[in-house]
Amino acid sequence: MTGPPDEVTVYLGLGSNIGDRFAHLGDAIDRLASSGLSIESVSSAYETEPVGEILDQPDFLNAALRVATSLEPEPLLDLLKSVEAAQGRQAGLPRHSPRVIDIDLLLYGDLQLESERLNLPHREVTSRRFVLVPLLELDPELTTPDGQRLSDALSALPQGQVVRVAGPFRS
Repeated sequence: MTGPPDEVTVYLGLGSNIGDRFAHLGDAIDRLASSGLSIESVSSAYETEPVGEILDQPDFLNAALRVATSLEPEPLLDLLKSVEAAQGRQAGLPRHSPRVIDIDLLLYGDLQLESERLNLPHREVTSRRFVLVPLLELDPELTTPDGQRLSDALSALPQGQVVRVAGPFRS
C-alpha cells in the first residue's frame, strides 16, 4: 500500500548558499520527512549561480524532491516555512538574499492555484534552469498541469545560467 488515497505527488525545490550547503539541504530533507512528508525521490545536488535581484552572493546548491503528502497546499506551505524558520532562515530580508535554506513548492499534482500566498505551479518553474534541471532528473517526462513539458521549457531557455552537478545528494 502506498498510503492514503488522498495523497498527492508534490515537487519541491531546495536551495542553500550560506555555510555547509549540503548539510543544510540534508537537514531540510530530514525535517520534511520527520514532519510527515513521504520523500519518494531526491535529485542530485547542483551548483548554480545566483539569479534575481542580488547577484553578488555565493553560489547556490540546489536540489529537487518528489514527495507524497495528504496536506492541502496552504498547510503544506506553512510546513515548508516552519522548516525554513527552524533552520535559521530570516524573514523580512530583501527578495533573493543569501539564505541558509529555501524550500519552494513547485508543483502540487495537477493543481492550478492562485492565492495571496501561493501560486501553483510556481511562477518560475518553467523559467529557471536551476529548477528545471533537478526536476527533470527526477522525471524526464514531467509536465505542468496545463500539459507543458518541462523538458521543452528547458530547451527554450536562452543560454546563460550554469547548472552543474555537484554530486549525488546522499553518499
